[in-house]
Amino acid sequence: QVQLAESGGGLVQAGGSLSLSCLASGKTWTIGGMAWYRQAPGKEREMVARITRGRIPKDYLDSVKGRFTISRDNDKNTIGLQMNSLRPEDTAVYYCYASAEGVDYWGQGTRVNVSA
Repeated sequence: QVQLAESGGGLVQAGGSLSLSCLASGKTWTIGGMAWYRQAPGKEREMVARITRGRIPKDYLDSVKGRFTISRDNDKNTIGLQMNSLRPEDTAVYYCYASAEGVDYWGQGTRVNVSA
C-alpha cells in the first residue's frame, strides 16, 4: 500500500507562481512512475506531467510546457510541481499519482485557483 498527500495549493493571481508537493508513504520502495494530474470543474481529469523513478520528466501537457516543472526526490519520497506564469485556465484540483506494483494510487487532491 502507498499513501499520497498533496500540499501547496491555494489562490493566486494570473501570472503568479505556486509550488505543489506530494509526499508518499507506505511501501515507497515499490513506486515506479509518478505524475501530476488535474481536473477542472466540468472537465475530465488530465495528466499534467509525469516523472520516472530515475527522475526523468516526461510528457508535459502542451499548455503547461515552459511554465511548469515536475521534480522528484526519492530520498524524501516526494515529487513537486513548480508552476509559473499561472493562467486562469490552470484552475483545477491537482492530484498526485503513483504506480506501484501494478496498482494506481491517488492523493486526495489540492485545489489551485488562479484569478484573472
